[in-house]
Amino acid sequence: MGKLHQKLEALKIEHRDLDYAIATLTDRGPFDQVQVQRLKKRKLWLRDMIAKLEAELHPDIIA
Repeated sequence: MGKLHQKLEALKIEHRDLDYAIATLTDRGPFDQVQVQRLKKRKLWLRDMIAKLEAELHPDIIA
């Protein structure tokens, strides 16, 4: 497995973990809105990085 594939997998795992962390925090009643916003921002950044790496690994070739 190449370095890009490993990085992509690590980003996907972190994205999934953040999804779980956000759900856990918001389900427990009162929660720190700022903390949740930071986690969501990180999750969006991860999504963008995942999309970028996937585009590098599987570029669209328009003939």
